[in-house]
Amino acid sequence: LAKTTLDVVATVLKKLHAVMYKAHDGMIYTYHASFADYILHTPIVAETAFDPHCDVGLQHAFLAQRCYDIMEKQLCFNICGLESSFVKDADVQDLEKCIQDKIDSSLKYAVLTWMAHLNSVTDPDKALVDGPQLFVEKLLLYWVEVVNLLNARREGMQMLDMSRSWINRYTPNTMGLWEEACKFYQFFVSGSASAYTPHLYVSALSCWNPKSEIAKIWQPQFPYIPKVTATYMSAHRMTIKTSSPVYDIGISPDGKQVVSGNHDQSVCIWDALTGDLVKELKGHTDLVWSVAFSPDGKQVVSGSNDQLVHIWDALTGNLVNKLKGHTDSVLSVAFSPDGKQVVSGSHDQSVCIWDALTGDLVRELQGHTYSVRSVAFSPDGRQVVSGSYDKSVHIWDALTGGLVKELRGHTGLVLSVAFSSDGKQVVSGSYDKSVHIWDSLTGDIVKELKGHTHSVLSVAFSSDGKQVVSGSDDQSVRIWDALTGDLIRGLVGHTDWVWSVAFCPGEKQVMSGSNDHSVRIWDALTNNLVRGLKGHIDSVLSVAFSSDGKQVVSGSHDHSVCIWDALTGDLIKELKGHKYSVWSVAFSPDGKQVVSGSNDKSVCIWDALTGDLVKELKGHTDWVRSVAFSPDGKQVVSGGDDQSVCIWDVMAGDLVKELQRHTDWVLSVEFSPDGKQVVSGSIDQLVCIWDVLTGDLVKELKGHTDSAWSVAFSPDGKQVVSGSDDKSVHIWDALTGDLVKELKGHTRAVLSVAFSPDGKQVVSGSTDQTVCIWDALTGDLVQELNGHTYSVRSVAFSPDEKQVVSGSNDLSVRIWDTLTGDLAKEFMGQSVTGTCDKSLILDTIECPDVYLWSLDYHTGWISSQSGYLLLWLPERMRSTVYTPSTRLIISSQPPTHVVFDSGCLGTNWVKIFLND
Repeated sequence: LAKTTLDVVATVLKKLHAVMYKAHDGMIYTYHASFADYILHTPIVAETAFDPHCDVGLQHAFLAQRCYDIMEKQLCFNICGLESSFVKDADVQDLEKCIQDKIDSSLKYAVLTWMAHLNSVTDPDKALVDGPQLFVEKLLLYWVEVVNLLNARREGMQMLDMSRSWINRYTPNTMGLWEEACKFYQFFVSGSASAYTPHLYVSALSCWNPKSEIAKIWQPQFPYIPKVTATYMSAHRMTIKTSSPVYDIGISPDGKQVVSGNHDQSVCIWDALTGDLVKELKGHTDLVWSVAFSPDGKQVVSGSNDQLVHIWDALTGNLVNKLKGHTDSVLSVAFSPDGKQVVSGSHDQSVCIWDALTGDLVRELQGHTYSVRSVAFSPDGRQVVSGSYDKSVHIWDALTGGLVKELRGHTGLVLSVAFSSDGKQVVSGSYDKSVHIWDSLTGDIVKELKGHTHSVLSVAFSSDGKQVVSGSDDQSVRIWDALTGDLIRGLVGHTDWVWSVAFCPGEKQVMSGSNDHSVRIWDALTNNLVRGLKGHIDSVLSVAFSSDGKQVVSGSHDHSVCIWDALTGDLIKELKGHKYSVWSVAFSPDGKQVVSGSNDKSVCIWDALTGDLVKELKGHTDWVRSVAFSPDGKQVVSGGDDQSVCIWDVMAGDLVKELQRHTDWVLSVEFSPDGKQVVSGSIDQLVCIWDVLTGDLVKELKGHTDSAWSVAFSPDGKQVVSGSDDKSVHIWDALTGDLVKELKGHTRAVLSVAFSPDGKQVVSGSTDQTVCIWDALTGDLVQELNGHTYSVRSVAFSPDEKQVVSGSNDLSVRIWDTLTGDLAKEFMGQSVTGTCDKSLILDTIECPDVYLWSLDYHTGWISSQSGYLLLWLPERMRSTVYTPSTRLIISSQPPTHVVFDSGCLGTNWVKIFLND
């Protein structure tokens, strides 16, 4: 490294034996720190003709250049010769020995210290100034590869992070490229792909935005990596995966650690740079609702359903204090600005202030008439703010306990509150979907921020008070201008409720914790507005084809009914009028009308061409769960939570017949093909067949052991199919009521079933996230369609039987090809294309195997049918992936296409590299 020999080092060490020595580990140490201080201190005038002092800056410059030269010479693609992309690093035989052989001490030193030396140079020459840009352009991925093999991921992130200020000072034009390098590194090391070093290239590089600078530099060198096409969310920095839902997060004052309160009763401390778990604090006996760091970062406070407040040592993880006094769940906790006190809010309607050192109760603040969901100290510690389920925000005097101000304005539960950094304002989030900014002195509403489509669960001010961040059960994080109330940017990626949000120190990043078992870190400065993408913004509960197969109608929790072009996925018409969730939709036989049933207890008939409301049928006294047209289009049948089945005259809007027998909610109804009968399924486990004319119960089909969620007649009317919470699909003889066939294969509740137009097949959708196609005669499973990431609520065949449509809680509508192979690939376009060269794929994989891959939504791994891990997708790309049988996805979430056309996987993964 220093361009010298061991003999020279030994000679120098011998002459300095009085002050230095070589230890057993091969390192050279000084006997006393004073020698280092002396040698590194340059006097104003040389003490002797021979000056032993060291020019620190000069030596750092020399070492920085030598480190770069060594990396440039030795770093290369696949430095340890890893043979397969399918094998985890931990399972590679003799990998440690290979690392020692291929990554010698000089290269290891250069990789881990080049940036440290560079940061200490105060008068860099041109070569050093050019170093960072050349590093990213020529060495970055090879450097990341070595860092990953050395298991030095945290050290690598620290090196990149600490170099920002030096680069910004000496080569500011490189700053953007360096920031992207930091993001790419964090993206790879914080994901599960880092357990497989080849997936630095196979997965991380494949999934990186092709329009970014790093992709433009590096992807051309690896032309045979899988092709991933997606909408790239540049705001997302890192995801920390947790073992259970995250209810609250806190950030240490230095921004280096994150604490989370979890459903599994644990309090976890995470490394904010790498996402690694630093410490798990166990002691609570129920879920943890709230957590916070002390102002000095040395302690953590937590509040739990077990009615206790715990104070922990953040370094050791030991329990320092247990605060007892609440008589119900503790929903919120916070330290005072000086760290000497803790405030807590509880289901017992009280706000308590505690002595953090002794654990004594200092003061109990009484005044709320319902649960206290959120509490916080003012910046000067003199006041406390609390938000309650009684819809009010209270400001208290922390010294006397007196109520200073009661803020009223929310029309729903107040779920989160916080002071601005100057204490002059308070922000609150509510069940009424709004964020309010209040004047803490007068109690007036300064600004009302509207945009969330569901409850606002968490709010926080930026440290300068100019921005507000909010998290909602609409799964989004939003950043607002606190002065104007304008939405600055929306951060989309969570797949469940966002329970907690906070600005990181420095205001450049935002952190969020969610029910989806993750903590996410976002760039707060990236301009990512929540865009008006086509698609439902909540669960899709029902779908149906038009009679000609050219259109699809869908109903959603977002209160809307949408009509789509089945070929292009374009939104043709959005039908608005329902006040609550739309549980069921159907086209009329001629396709000119749509019927819908809703939580608002109404049945609506719409003009499918104009979108106008034609008729509103009122009579149900509870939610309407299912609707269907008669074959001639003159009648509509509906079933609901009022336990009734209703038959309506479409033209007049009159109730023709009300069928009563079920003893619980009616979940599904349908007419027979001749229109003479109606079948219904209920939570009471019964499937009933009725005479439309008389209203008599014709047959009661018993056999399910749980709720019958869905029912349908066969095209000839001779059979009925039903799906149940008992995980089974039943085919019944409609005449005798006998069970003809039981179809088993789903692992969770079956929510929707339908016959194919020829009656030879049955399709079913389940909470196990799959769509299954069955042979109606034999009961065999013909095809399992994977791709939805949440429960499949509704399924139906197209009139030509070649397609199936499905709607899901993942907010998407999918159209699938019921046939496999070339036809599927032709319709999918970019999803799976090209030919398969067996010579390029691991010998044990059959050629079609790579085309029949499936995605594990929770891990992100795409795997072959043989179980080989082909590609890892980051969480933001998983929700709407075009899997091998997917024809079309209609969703507000951007789609992801994956192409495996090179076959450079497994033992042939090294062929992804274009070696000039």
